[in-house]
Amino acid sequence: MQAKLALEDGTVYTGRAFGAPGETPGEVVFNTSMTGYQEVLTDPSYAGQIVTMTYPLIGNYGTTPDDRESGRVRVAGFVVRELTRVPSNFRSDRDLDSYLQDAGVTGIEGIDTRALVRRLRVRGAMSGVLSTTDPDDASLVAKARAFPGMEGRDLVREVVPPAPFPWTEKFGRFAEHVLPDRPPEKHVVAVDYGMKWNILRSLAQVGCRVTVVPGTATADQILAHDPDGVFLSNGPGDPAAVGYAVEAVKGVVGRKPVFGICLGHQLLGLAFGAKTFKLKFGHRGANQPVRDERTGKVEITTQNHGFAVDPSTLPAAVEPTHVNLNDHTLEGMRHRSLPVFSVQYHPEAAAGPHDSGYLFEEFRRMMG
Repeated sequence: MQAKLALEDGTVYTGRAFGAPGETPGEVVFNTSMTGYQEVLTDPSYAGQIVTMTYPLIGNYGTTPDDRESGRVRVAGFVVRELTRVPSNFRSDRDLDSYLQDAGVTGIEGIDTRALVRRLRVRGAMSGVLSTTDPDDASLVAKARAFPGMEGRDLVREVVPPAPFPWTEKFGRFAEHVLPDRPPEKHVVAVDYGMKWNILRSLAQVGCRVTVVPGTATADQILAHDPDGVFLSNGPGDPAAVGYAVEAVKGVVGRKPVFGICLGHQLLGLAFGAKTFKLKFGHRGANQPVRDERTGKVEITTQNHGFAVDPSTLPAAVEPTHVNLNDHTLEGMRHRSLPVFSVQYHPEAAAGPHDSGYLFEEFRRMMG
């Protein structure tokens, strides 16, 4: 079956369909990871986005329930150069094609992903439409131009859990060496704006009893659980559009130790009075170099974000702690007097390097 990907600038790519037939709009972005496509597919931060993988061969190790980062596929669509239809991996229980079919998500293969990624790098992330049902190029381009984009959109409400729940799962046997296994001595409320499951596993692994609450929770609802600390998760969309979350963060800071990742980092920045801005094409991949300004040490990190905190707008009470070595954007910050810190990247990896896992232990120590 033929599939087409149309961009708002009028470019149309024609390839072969896989996954579920249909049509979907989204912001077209790219991820530079060589592995971890199932973690990408199930990461709630990709809600509303059509994801292109730069690595040319995708699907070679199939899929497995162990590699999910949420309960279902979250991307709007998936773009690859070549799909492997016969995977080889002792952990795999199915191939990628049937996995996306059951998820109702459309994919396209056989296009020049190098040309697509170059276009996105030069012109920036663009709105697009992926379709197996509309063969008319002009019609698809018009639909892509009608897509509202990411700025100003609150996608958190689309991915938050319906109610609080406990989390106890730790690392599996393939990752148990990454962080020490400690008994659950600290109680953490994890505010879920679209959280990856490996964040929760990491918190449980280092000795936290975890209660997950929806990202729509107020400060009073969060503090009613009487936690030792509060964690602010990753999530999709524009942080400036999630005003209710910013107000909740303001009500927690100064009353409990706080650790934020990705969207949680951006919400902390807004709560401190800083501003956020949209990156040209974002940071998405498992090979992003970040320097810890306190030690000079460079970490290779997993990232997935299209917005960033403007460091020039940070108040004097907040110091930058990490910087991206590719474009020098802010990757971490810490309050000078309160027990509050955050990073823009993903120290839980999944998939990716584990250079930054120490931050979960820092959070545990911060809780005393």
